[in-house]
Amino acid sequence: MSAAEEHVVLLDESGASVGTALKRDVHHRATPLHLAFSCYVFDTAGSLLVTRRAGAKATWPDTWTNSFCGHPGPGEDMPSAVERRASDELGLPITGLRAVLPGFRYRAVMPNGVVENEICPVFAAVADGDPAPDPSEVGEYAWEPWPRFRDTVLAGGRPVSPWCAEQVPLLATLGDDPRDWPAAPWSALPPAARVSP
Repeated sequence: MSAAEEHVVLLDESGASVGTALKRDVHHRATPLHLAFSCYVFDTAGSLLVTRRAGAKATWPDTWTNSFCGHPGPGEDMPSAVERRASDELGLPITGLRAVLPGFRYRAVMPNGVVENEICPVFAAVADGDPAPDPSEVGEYAWEPWPRFRDTVLAGGRPVSPWCAEQVPLLATLGDDPRDWPAAPWSALPPAARVSP
């Protein structure tokens, strides 16, 4: 399926599915609540893969953020969606996928008025090796020790995407070593994200 034909899952306030919409049509000044995910990829030493969004991205172009984000398609289980996006965006296989902020939700408005409005469970995963990113998705990447990235974001010294800026303080409560962050139970995910693999 081409990117132009991708659909996202629309949600009610409880996180249950209420339909679908074309991804290309969903982000505007009145973006409906929909299902997404964020993933933080770490190497075996605990450094975080941070990425700068490509300049052609419709939302927050050229902005540094977490490793990658995406939207599960209708009927697609969340682990498969996250692994698919890691491959498509970063050319990177991941292992050890686990939900760490299962109920994360945010809304953010770009200067041009375009809105992000998502229930966006946050995952952590591990990668062994460097990515080979799609240049239409990722403009640049770097590996950073998690404590340094966390501390500079918390201190306001590292501009990042609005969702990343909200996620980092929550992730900081999980412990200094991301390899030890506990996995949330499947039941803690929003209802629409509990599609079985």
